[in-house]
Amino acid sequence: MSSSTSTVPTTFLIISDTHNLSVDDTRASAIELPTPQADVLLHCGDLTQMGTHIAFRNALTMLSSIPAELKLVIAGNHDLELDQSDWLRRTAQPGSVEHRHNHAYAHMLMNSTDAYIANVTYLTEGTHTFTLSTGATFKIYVSPYTPVCGGWAFGYWHFEDRFNPAHLRQLGTISIAEEPIPDDVDIIMTHGPPQGVLDECRAGSVGCPNLLHAVKRVRPMMHCFGHIHEASGAEIVDWNDRGEVEAVEGGRETGKLGREEWKRSAVHEYFEEAEIDNPYPEAFEWTERRGYRKGETTLAVNASILDGQFRPSNPPWRIRLDLKRAESWGWRGSMHG
Repeated sequence: MSSSTSTVPTTFLIISDTHNLSVDDTRASAIELPTPQADVLLHCGDLTQMGTHIAFRNALTMLSSIPAELKLVIAGNHDLELDQSDWLRRTAQPGSVEHRHNHAYAHMLMNSTDAYIANVTYLTEGTHTFTLSTGATFKIYVSPYTPVCGGWAFGYWHFEDRFNPAHLRQLGTISIAEEPIPDDVDIIMTHGPPQGVLDECRAGSVGCPNLLHAVKRVRPMMHCFGHIHEASGAEIVDWNDRGEVEAVEGGRETGKLGREEWKRSAVHEYFEEAEIDNPYPEAFEWTERRGYRKGETTLAVNASILDGQFRPSNPPWRIRLDLKRAESWGWRGSMHG
């Protein structure tokens, strides 16, 4: 079957870390609602600053202003009430018991009629498959969890591996993965970055090495995340098993090879990065015509809208992918596995 009939061009709009950004706020931000039309919206977490049902409701209002057939949303470490186990621990303390119901309310709101009207699908950790009205289909793994930092939600310790099964974990780690990343996903959406990829802040490189281990194992078409506001951007990751540095093309005229401050560290021995300028509101085309090689390259996107000073100065990313065409379709669906 020819590529023209076996794949469907599909545009993704990717945002993260909007932290209570409202429709009114976006007039002075880089988002500029309403955004250009997209087939799929991906929000990589931190809808709010510290949770609360008012903030979640406002986030749904903001998301309703983005035109897309499918809007997939995960939580982040600031979306406190959505982490059930963490919220129950917080509210077990004296004086907090009356707030225990807030988790159930927040979860209900993210799956409510309001969410349906906004066309939002709230996803919890795991693998999901969707088919669009165009026939394009994709499998996506999502996770809101990030390494523990302060007293925020959805945390795990550095020696705990949420993303790889026990037999594939790295030495010195313990697999706690209830939903490890499968090998056949097209897209990975996590709240936090993998180690060494768009993860630099004043504290240094703060991404998760176990997530990097999983992404390198899977080598998806695209991995999007946020969390580290200072590192907003996109890079082409060229996986390299031989431990050698290979030349990478940026995929379009706005691409530029490598980083000005290139780090030769153990982390970078098995991949090379090429930074990409954001052409928003135009879409960056990530297809075989523009440098994508299945199993060899991954587009990494840190879609944080807020910058390091919590100002909404970073524009969204519009990414065009060629997705597989489903053998048959009739309605949008989700499959968990």
